[in-house]
Amino acid sequence: MRILIVNTSENSGGAAVAAHRLMEALNNNGEKAKMLVCDKQTDDISVVQLPHSWKQRWHFLRERLAIFRRLHFKRENLFRLDIANSGTDITRLKEFKEADIIHLHWINQGMLSLKDIRKIVDSGKPVVWTMHDAWPTTAICHVTLGCKSYQNQCHHCKYLPGHGSKNDLSAQVWSRKKRLLAKAHIYFVACSRWLEAEAKKSALLKGQQITNIPNPIDTQTFKPGNRSEARLQLKLPQEKKLLLFAAQKVTDELKGIQYLEEACRHLAAQQPELKEKVALVILGGNSEEYTFNTHGFEVRPVTYTSDTHTLVRLFQAADAFILPSLSENLPNTIMEALACGIPCIGFKVGGIPEMIDHKKNGYVAKYKDAEDLAEGIRWTLTEADSDSLAAEARSKVHRKYSQQSVALDYIEVYNEALLFKKLKI
Repeated sequence: MRILIVNTSENSGGAAVAAHRLMEALNNNGEKAKMLVCDKQTDDISVVQLPHSWKQRWHFLRERLAIFRRLHFKRENLFRLDIANSGTDITRLKEFKEADIIHLHWINQGMLSLKDIRKIVDSGKPVVWTMHDAWPTTAICHVTLGCKSYQNQCHHCKYLPGHGSKNDLSAQVWSRKKRLLAKAHIYFVACSRWLEAEAKKSALLKGQQITNIPNPIDTQTFKPGNRSEARLQLKLPQEKKLLLFAAQKVTDELKGIQYLEEACRHLAAQQPELKEKVALVILGGNSEEYTFNTHGFEVRPVTYTSDTHTLVRLFQAADAFILPSLSENLPNTIMEALACGIPCIGFKVGGIPEMIDHKKNGYVAKYKDAEDLAEGIRWTLTEADSDSLAAEARSKVHRKYSQQSVALDYIEVYNEALLFKKLKI
């Protein structure tokens, strides 16, 4: 079976990492998978870049300018919205024509327009679409943050100036998406049970087939290692408990570092003796901006990296991983930490409670509750049985997220899509 995985980037961002890992998992299980991207960052021969890179930059700029104008030329929310008004027709490409299955992933920011998706559907090839966030279920946003408009019809969008209007940008794009999906037969796959449930509430996806399959991870790469050696290589303190936080952009408020800061202040006030025993490792862009001087914990900022070896070493060096995100689907970082036998701490939101089993492989804190987050840090680092947490973490990944199990689940979806095509013909 020949599968073409379509994603904007090869390895920048969580969706790209997940899509690339799926390609590897499928190839390791006897299928022939390729990846089609705008931004190719490696020399992997299984990854194909769209031709005419200058055209891709134009599509990106055209969409950003259209959104920028609707935001009254303010940068806030500029990269939280997508309208898919410009993109590339991939149906003419050799890779598309050779494929048995077209598998869409995160195709925003100038990769595919709604018209391009329509052409893909009209080609007659079976289409699977993995949802890495809420955008396929809404008009223009990737993160709904409690908004329920998508369950009926998007309008008065909270991201637009003055919260939009009845016929605002979100309402206009909603109408275009509705026309596109009205006669399309697409197999939608959510990465978490939470997003599957949300997608089934969307009026846009009414009548579409929706299921959930988690992202895969290579457990031969992400695995437990010698903590002391990892710290020595990374020049991290040997004697302290290390709490790791990671985000592509640390300053993104949706990643919740403000709650981590508040939790640390609370922990330092309640148990000041921990200030000499615990250090924070902050991995990500703008990490140097966070020193948390108010709470007294040592902070080690680490510049963002996509180098797998360095990431594995960071997880292996840590005693616990924390991700207090305000909105998440199925974060790769938690999966990577669990695979390395590292217990995780996060809020009860999105797909996080599906990954962290409370007080078995980590701690699930009440949503936006910094005091409970502090309790999670304290319990995980000072009270819990670390060996038991590590064993449960690793076991969870092998059961739920291994390459083979995820690949087999997708192959089942592909076969169903191919059978539907044959019956339709």
